[in-house]
Amino acid sequence: MRTRPRLLVAALVTLVVAACGSRTELLVPLEESPTDAGPDVAHHDASRDATEEDVVDEDVLPPIDVSAPVDVQSDCPDAASTLVYVISSDNSLYSFYPPSASFTKIGTIACPVVNVGDEPFSMAVDRTGIAYVVFSNQTTLGLGGELFRVSTATAACESTSYVPNQNPLFHTFGMGFSKDATGTGETLYVAGDPAGQGSTPSELGTIDTTSFKLGVVGTFNPPVVAGELTGTGAGDLFTFYAINGGADSAIGQIDKTTAAIVGESVLPGIAQGSGWAFAFWGGDFYTFTAPNGSNSVVTRYRPSDGTIVQVASANDIIVGAGVSTCAPQQ
Repeated sequence: MRTRPRLLVAALVTLVVAACGSRTELLVPLEESPTDAGPDVAHHDASRDATEEDVVDEDVLPPIDVSAPVDVQSDCPDAASTLVYVISSDNSLYSFYPPSASFTKIGTIACPVVNVGDEPFSMAVDRTGIAYVVFSNQTTLGLGGELFRVSTATAACESTSYVPNQNPLFHTFGMGFSKDATGTGETLYVAGDPAGQGSTPSELGTIDTTSFKLGVVGTFNPPVVAGELTGTGAGDLFTFYAINGGADSAIGQIDKTTAAIVGESVLPGIAQGSGWAFAFWGGDFYTFTAPNGSNSVVTRYRPSDGTIVQVASANDIIVGAGVSTCAPQQ
């Protein structure tokens, strides 16, 4: 996800959120689209030092709780080799292999954008290895919002029938697939990023990847803005966002039925900067941030022990990441 133009940065500094890879597969026709380290972790609303009355802050969120792994191998061919995929602001598509923390360039996407200056904003990847990339226009607010399908095998890009601005609170959006509660399907969740709305709280929605209709789940509570999303094969959904004036970040766990943030773990010292994304792979979260406004760095957050470690750097500003719900979970 890319930051807004400078005029809006100050308005967002206290409420900013951001996420977004999968298997390599060739593009399939639209009608065949599936329907469906470091410091210990703190908490954003950490409780105050105990008073004489030992008052407990009831607003403190518990840390995120990643669900136990499920057998994705049973309905996902080659699930063990599933990768994270990332897109840069200059249209470069890469795979990222977490065990070696290495990037491999797949190609440069050439999507048929409508407006001069449109560029990738966020990305998600489905179980067949098809990436969905939404575009924004960093020069002119109100432009962009187009959604494209991209092959993670060849970087080939094609339009979808998605109509931008179906809801003004979802002009652009963070994106992530999450496994459905029943069956083998999955749902594309989106976190709204209203164009020019400053600190307007973000809403959680869904996009049907057959009809490309947008549905609204609800407003994030506690409120966040410009959320990035990633999901898991166990059905979890998480969001990555800035806190403390942008100096730190946090990962929030989302109730997919209400948009409530039910858990939160802080990543101290991880500033999102001018572009950010994240993905879940092998039991860990990988964040892609550009704190200095230049090339992105990759940081691994391991919820099992709370460690935070920078593992790699990139030669581009990464604005979207996606990982299939077929990806390894431990």
